[in-house]
Amino acid sequence: MAWFKRQNKGILTPTENKKEAPDGLWYKTPGGKIIHMRELKENAYVSPDDEYHVRIGSKEYFEILFDDNKFTELDKDISSADPLEFVDSKPYPVRIKQSQEKTDLKDAVRSAHGKMNGLDLCVACMDFSFIGGSMGSVVGEKIARAIDYSIKKKVPFLMISKSGGARMMEAGFSLMQMAKTSAKLAQLSEAKIPYISLLTDPTTGGVTASYAMLGDFNIAEPGALIGFAGPRVIRETIGKDLPKGFQSAEFVLDHGFLDFIVDRRQLKSKLTTLLKMLK
Repeated sequence: MAWFKRQNKGILTPTENKKEAPDGLWYKTPGGKIIHMRELKENAYVSPDDEYHVRIGSKEYFEILFDDNKFTELDKDISSADPLEFVDSKPYPVRIKQSQEKTDLKDAVRSAHGKMNGLDLCVACMDFSFIGGSMGSVVGEKIARAIDYSIKKKVPFLMISKSGGARMMEAGFSLMQMAKTSAKLAQLSEAKIPYISLLTDPTTGGVTASYAMLGDFNIAEPGALIGFAGPRVIRETIGKDLPKGFQSAEFVLDHGFLDFIVDRRQLKSKLTTLLKMLK
């Protein structure tokens, strides 16, 4: 005879009526820390246990920076053409359309103007979720137009970079955006209007080689991957082993390519202080 006998039945819910915990309620950091998404959002998408900065897009950055999340978006309906009739695993127009449907974005950058702690600011922010934040002709054009707005209205310009580099499907048209945006930033400098470049995880390739590193102040988030080519390419080119973490924001700061690293939770206040100093 069993030493324990259940008097009453336990769980009575039929299998078909059982409910799973909804997806997206919790976030697990690479370090294994688990945090509720509501708490994560309230903490500017930074894990309080290990300070991990979760990769976010323009929607979240605009919420963090603009007062009461009020802003006016610029050139929001520009979309990429297909000048080269490029086809890889699928035609380029199909890839663009699928990315637009998946992300609810027109391309890999959004630009807007509004108030940040009462100060006028124009922001262009890249979205890695749209074809890896790759820089095509639309990205270059929207950044150029945002800079034009800053010059016209005499308001500071903030560029938030997050990109895998130039978009191969546009080849030379993509590479032209490096020169185009750099020339526009030269006009912004001549007009003596502040330009702050925020490098986030990851900022690589042609974006690093152009507007991301041309700020009056180049700043970054903790732990952001910043570089031009990948470690394997660099190692095979120079024939030497590379130091550990050489493409981290902290290493780049130590070697003079950044002015400072800013925790995302202090980003709005630090930018406000910086702009007040530059006025």
